[in-house]
Amino acid sequence: MRLNLSSQVVLNKVPEEFYKPKTAVDRSEITRMEKIPTDIFPKIEEAVASIADAIVDEILRKQHDGQFCVLGLGTGTSLTPVYAELIRRHKEEKVSFRNVVVFNAYEYFPLAPNAQHSAFGQLRERFLDHVDIDRQNIFTPDATIAQDSVHQYCQLYEQRIKTFGGMDIILLGVGRIGNIAINEPGSGLTSSSRLMLIDATSREESTLSFGTNEPVPPCAITMGVHTILSAHKVFITAWGEEKADIIHKMVEGSITDAIPASFLQTHNDAHVVIDLAAASRMTRIVHPWLVKSCQWTDKLVRSALVWLCQKTGKPILKLTNKDYNENGLSELLALYGSAYNANIKIFNDLQHTITGWPGGKPDADDTYRPERATPFPKRVLVFSPHPDDDVISMGGTIQRLVSQGHEVHIAYQTSGNIAVGDEEVARFMHFINGFNQLFGNSEDQVITKKYNEIKAFLAAKKEGDMDTRDILTIKGLIRRGEARTASTYNDIPLSRVHFLDLPFYESGKIEKLPMGEEDVRIVQALLAKIKPHQIYVAGDLADPHGTHRKCTDAVLAAIDEEKQKGEAWLNDCRIWMYRGAWAEWEIENIEMCVPMSPEELRAKRNSILKHQSQMESAPFLGNDERLFWQRAEDRNRGTAKLYDDLGLACYEAMEAFVEYKPL
Repeated sequence: MRLNLSSQVVLNKVPEEFYKPKTAVDRSEITRMEKIPTDIFPKIEEAVASIADAIVDEILRKQHDGQFCVLGLGTGTSLTPVYAELIRRHKEEKVSFRNVVVFNAYEYFPLAPNAQHSAFGQLRERFLDHVDIDRQNIFTPDATIAQDSVHQYCQLYEQRIKTFGGMDIILLGVGRIGNIAINEPGSGLTSSSRLMLIDATSREESTLSFGTNEPVPPCAITMGVHTILSAHKVFITAWGEEKADIIHKMVEGSITDAIPASFLQTHNDAHVVIDLAAASRMTRIVHPWLVKSCQWTDKLVRSALVWLCQKTGKPILKLTNKDYNENGLSELLALYGSAYNANIKIFNDLQHTITGWPGGKPDADDTYRPERATPFPKRVLVFSPHPDDDVISMGGTIQRLVSQGHEVHIAYQTSGNIAVGDEEVARFMHFINGFNQLFGNSEDQVITKKYNEIKAFLAAKKEGDMDTRDILTIKGLIRRGEARTASTYNDIPLSRVHFLDLPFYESGKIEKLPMGEEDVRIVQALLAKIKPHQIYVAGDLADPHGTHRKCTDAVLAAIDEEKQKGEAWLNDCRIWMYRGAWAEWEIENIEMCVPMSPEELRAKRNSILKHQSQMESAPFLGNDERLFWQRAEDRNRGTAKLYDDLGLACYEAMEAFVEYKPL
C-alpha cells in the first residue's frame, strides 16, 4: 500500500536538468540566481541520503586520523528523517559514532530540572539514544540555571566548542520566518551564543515539533549566527511547500538580519538540501526561462505569460513583441511566430478554465470545458480533512453542485476535536446540565456525575494538560453538530454526510499518529459504497499542523488500492484538488475556476460561520490574524482579481481547482 502519494504530486513536471544537472557548466548556468549552493531532490529520501553520506564520510575520515568529529545538531522536524537514516546506518551498516562529539544548537529556557519536554530530550529521543556516541561527548545548554548566570554560561559553552577545534559540521533546519536555531529576525551576523526571546511563529513551530499541547518556554539559549558560521561545513534542510518562500528568500535574496538564514551566503561551505516542493519558489524551478533555454510546455508558456503580465502591468492581449524580447522570452516569439499568437493561445487556455458548471453542463459541447457533460447528474464526494475545510475551501462550488442537481456527499475525515476550546465544552455541559434539571428532574445520575467530573477536570486543568477521552468525545460532538448544520444550510441531506473519524488523528495531541492502512481502508470502503463520478480532495499540503497531508495521503492511497483492484467506477471518475485558507493554486496550474457572485460569496461566508467553535478561539491560525472566513474571502477575491488583471472576465470571487490523475 502506497501511503505517501502526496509527495509525488508535481503540478508542473520539472525537467531533471533543472535539479540534477549533468555537468558543472550546467549547474553553474541554472544556479546563477542562487547565493548558497543548493541541492534539490525529487524525494526526501534521496536528499536525506546525501546529507547522511557527507556526515558519515566526515566521521570515518576523522576516525582514520584518530580525531574527534564535532557535530552541531538542531532538533526541528525536518531533521528527523536525517537522524533516522543515520540510525539505520549505525544498526544495519555498523557505522560507529564513538569518535563523535555533539553540541546541541539550542535549548528552551527556563526549564524545570524534571521538565518532560526539551530540545535536548528531542535530540536524544530522535538520535542520540540510538547510536553509540559516548555520553561524555554530548553537550547541551543548561536551561535550569538562573537567568543572571546565562551570559557567563554561554561564554563557557562557546569556549568548550573551541576546545574541540570548532564544529566540523552543523546540521539545522530553517524556520518559516528565516530563523536558524533560535536566531530570530534581528539577530546580527556577529551574534554569539546567548539567551533569545522566541518569536510567536517559532513557538508555534516548536509546539508542533514537540507534538503535545504543552506550552513552549518563552526563551531559548541558542548558538549565535557567528557561532553557526564558525562551523567548517553547514547543512540546512527543508521539506515541503510551507518552506518554499523562505528558502527562496534565503538562497536568492539579499543578506539581511530580517532573515538570519541569509547570513549563510557569507559562508564558504554552506549547503541547502531540499526537496522539489521546498524548491518550488526558486527561479530555476518556477521561472526556468530566466536561467536557460527551456522545453516549452503549455503550462510553462502559461506561467511565463502570467509572469510577463505581472511584470509589465499589462493584460495578456496587450503584450507586444517588445515586451517578450525585453524580458527574456524571445524563444516564445520564435515558437509562436508573434506575440499575438502566443497571447491568444494562453488567453483562450485561461478562459476555458472558468466554468459555472463544476459538475459539467448537461447537453453542452464539453470540448473546452474543465468537466465532462455526462453523466448527469453526478455522484460527488467531497473529502474534508477537518469538519470545516469543505466550506472554507470550496463552499461556493458545493452550493453550485447542489443547486445544479448533483448528488453531493461530504466526508469529514477527522473529528477535529483538539481544535475546540474548553469554554465550548463548558458551555455545552452547562446546557446539558440545565436541560437535565428542567426536564429530567435531575434524576439522570449519569449526566449529573459526568457533568461534575468534567467540571472538576476543567477547573483544575493547566495549560498543556491533555484532555480526557470524555472531553475529546464532547469536542468531537461539537464539531459534528456544526458540520451537520453547515451541510443542512447547503441543502445536503444528513444521509449524505459521513464522519470517518480516521484513527491517526485520535492521539489527543497536536502530533498525530502515523497514517496507516486502517485509515486507508475506512476511506476505501466509502469510495466503494458511493462510487463517485467526482472526488474533491485537499491539495493544500503546506498546512502547518500536517493533518491535511495525511488525510490527502489516505484518499490517494485508497484510490490507488481501488485502481489496483481494477474497479470500473474509477474509469469514469475525475479527482479535483482544492486548497484551503493557507494558500491558493498558482494561476498557471489552475484547471477549473468556479466564479461566485456577491450573493454566493455571502452564502459561503454564512456556511463557514456555522462552525462557531472555530471563530474567535480557533487554534493554529498561524502568523495570520485573519479568521478563516476572512482568509477564504480574501483569497477568492484575489483569484478573481488576478483573472481580471489578465484581461479575462471580472467576477466577485473565484474558487480554483487542479485535477489529480492517479499514478
